[in-house]
Amino acid sequence: MKAVSIEVVQHATLSPGLIEDLRCLFDAEYFADFGEWDPQQPYGYASHDVHLIARVGADVVGHVGWVRRSISVGATDVDIAGVGGMLIAANSRGRKLGERLMHAADQSMTETGGIQFGYLGCREEVVPFYRACGWQRITARERSVSRDGQAVEDPPGQPLLILPVSSCLASWPSGSVDLRGRAW
Repeated sequence: MKAVSIEVVQHATLSPGLIEDLRCLFDAEYFADFGEWDPQQPYGYASHDVHLIARVGADVVGHVGWVRRSISVGATDVDIAGVGGMLIAANSRGRKLGERLMHAADQSMTETGGIQFGYLGCREEVVPFYRACGWQRITARERSVSRDGQAVEDPPGQPLLILPVSSCLASWPSGSVDLRGRAW
């Protein structure tokens, strides 16, 4: 396999060609269930400010994105990077590329500054992957705006994970989480 490169791209600077490459990556996986990928609101979720893109040669084979947001946890405001859009092309899986992307995302959050934690929600079956990347599961009620634009509140127990960036794990406040918008 050719060498893998990972680039960090600000959302505002995505070129039309790179948008098309990302659309091809996502649509290969999700088109049948969700339709065409939209970079401004991918499958109804919040868009990202920062995209980490993995390439093998010129081919885009992986992506993870994040967006800075202030959320509330209990009575405390917390500055997070909401992480989503983690995807590895089917022909590139099984090579630890996802872990490399997640570590690059952590590094980009740290370099950006002012981010206390990474934050994500996921399916139960991928929790072990994120745990292997250093993320910690939390238990909390979560409020957000659903993909169809409605307010939703999920009970404690769904997979929510955090990654200490500039704060220590013990400083994560207790209480319900309000994402103040759509999830990623």
